[in-house]
Amino acid sequence: PLHGGPLQQLATASGTCIKPTSRKLLYKMSAIDYEDDEILDEEEAPMEEAAAPRLKSTITAGPTRKQKGRGFKDAMDVEQRFTGKYESLESGTGPGPAKSVEGWIVMVTGVHEEAQEDDLHEAFAEYGEIQNLHLNLDRRTGFVKGYAMLEYESKKEAQAAIDSLNGTQLLDQTISVTWAFSKGPLKKGGPAARRGRN
Repeated sequence: PLHGGPLQQLATASGTCIKPTSRKLLYKMSAIDYEDDEILDEEEAPMEEAAAPRLKSTITAGPTRKQKGRGFKDAMDVEQRFTGKYESLESGTGPGPAKSVEGWIVMVTGVHEEAQEDDLHEAFAEYGEIQNLHLNLDRRTGFVKGYAMLEYESKKEAQAAIDSLNGTQLLDQTISVTWAFSKGPLKKGGPAARRGRN
């Protein structure tokens, strides 16, 4: 753009050489209005703007590139999420005990703070094979929190343990044994009914 322009003519008339670093400065100066200057050549062609460089991402990736993440889901994906079939436990009608994923879980409350897993296992093992036994400890004191959860494979075994051991003594302390999960209220005459609520 400097060849034959007013700045080129000015530079050659004065006998100076245009260096590559000063070309940028001269190029910027060529935008100044020289209407009154007699060096200005009015027949000069207008300057063309340089084309924007094409990025590799605009060349290789088209507009059909699939976006991933929360904000780029199609409406179809959201509909399928809410109408899809999911794994669930069978739901019976009416109140009663509910089975967990692996078995029937019994909750034991009122457990003595110095009780061991062996004490609970001896008391409950005669009613069926215990699949799992959780006896939670207090992190601060190291003693039992006062409850335990036992898992039986069949409902008959769990029901036999509940019927036989509910209200009995374990290490000189009365324990309460009931179902851990239920589909609804287990008894109609619960605490809410005694207070006059439904």
